[in-house]
Amino acid sequence: MTTPVDVFIDYVCPFCFLVEPAIEGLKRDRDVDVTIRPFELRPYPVPTLRPEDEYLPRVWKDAVYPMAERVGLPMALPSISPQPRTEKAFMVLQLAQEQHRAEVYTVAMYRAFFQEDRNIGENEIILDIATSVGLDRTEAELALHSDERRARQRADHDFAANTVGIDSVPSVVIDGHVLRGVPSAAEMKNAVDQLRVPGST
Repeated sequence: MTTPVDVFIDYVCPFCFLVEPAIEGLKRDRDVDVTIRPFELRPYPVPTLRPEDEYLPRVWKDAVYPMAERVGLPMALPSISPQPRTEKAFMVLQLAQEQHRAEVYTVAMYRAFFQEDRNIGENEIILDIATSVGLDRTEAELALHSDERRARQRADHDFAANTVGIDSVPSVVIDGHVLRGVPSAAEMKNAVDQLRVPGST
């Protein structure tokens, strides 16, 4: 039986990129249906973070770089300041989901920001990433300027926060059970296996 797995992410969160290897391990070893869910950490008008301030360099030095080395995922603190908002990138994610390209689009977005130091809040960069994973440029442009998609993105955010109880990313929801932070593949596999045990919760 296929187990639904929802992965709540924000494209400017390095830990969301770092959970990708574990997600891939889960997909290899268990029958799961993974859905990428948007959760913008700092939606407008909340100020976004700046790499020249104390917080980001400290978190990267203490946690991000050591974890990136452990999982073998090269990445660096982006120089874009302030960090981009991700609402528009998530609006195009809707199109990617409709065309079954959400996961490759998401990985391409992470790589652009954390490996190529590109400003993923800019329309042209979002469109370039979208077309690089096979999305039609005209359709992606329409998605970027769609009031309907913007409203849906905000509704998705409210659903995540107020219904699911998401307050940080990454958060992995396995058939209603929330794993916060960067769970290992083994932890996620165990959560899937527990659901298959009669009488388990």
